[in-house]
Amino acid sequence: METLTPNPVVNEGATPESAQVRALLQLRELILSGELAGGSRIAELAIVERLGVSRTPIRAALMRLEQEGLLQALPNGGYVVQTFSERDIADAIELRGTLEGLLARLAAERGAPGVVLAESRQCLDRIDAVLATPALDDEGFSAYVTLNSQFHSLVWEMADSPTITRQLEKVLSLPFASPSGFVVVQAHSSRARDMLVVAQDQHRQVLEAIEQREGARAEAIMREHSRLAQRNLQDVLNGPARVLAPGSMPALKLIRRR
Repeated sequence: METLTPNPVVNEGATPESAQVRALLQLRELILSGELAGGSRIAELAIVERLGVSRTPIRAALMRLEQEGLLQALPNGGYVVQTFSERDIADAIELRGTLEGLLARLAAERGAPGVVLAESRQCLDRIDAVLATPALDDEGFSAYVTLNSQFHSLVWEMADSPTITRQLEKVLSLPFASPSGFVVVQAHSSRARDMLVVAQDQHRQVLEAIEQREGARAEAIMREHSRLAQRNLQDVLNGPARVLAPGSMPALKLIRRR
């Protein structure tokens, strides 16, 4: 059983909804930070003591993380932190690319709002400015992660499909499935900037396809865009240990090697 140190946080005045959200975020962070390692057994009471919130929001958070796939419920109570095969991660990235491609196609076919298109162009201009330097430092990569996530969110907004976006959000909750899941790893690769330049060119192409109302082209580019993450995954798992800075991605420990 994982030993958890109680955290004497006082939650007086918190609404049930805010307590549940906070518990979910904190518990997810414990897993993805490696503090709760893959295979660790955790119990509801232990998490209550650790996070200092009541059992109701903790119970809801544990159930949500089970739905996301980060936890597995045990027959006799409690949960175990899940691990993932390389194929699990690859499939999650593939599914993300499929759903993002569908959203890009819908954005093109339905006609994206001008204000969102303008915001997207401004976002890509800012990414160009980040990539203009010959080498990226930690601050530059941090800026890229933020702007990259913003651009993808804008593409989803253009499609105006809450149904598909909800399904995409479920996929993105899995480790490494997000569009920026491996950017922090790229920061320690000699090919880092070149890879991001390619990704940025694809950003420009998909936005152009959406503006030109070319749905099939927009979908194909966005699906191809997700394949960069597949390549990054293999680079990380098959590359030398020095590719990663110590402690840079503890959630990699959740991936089971073949």
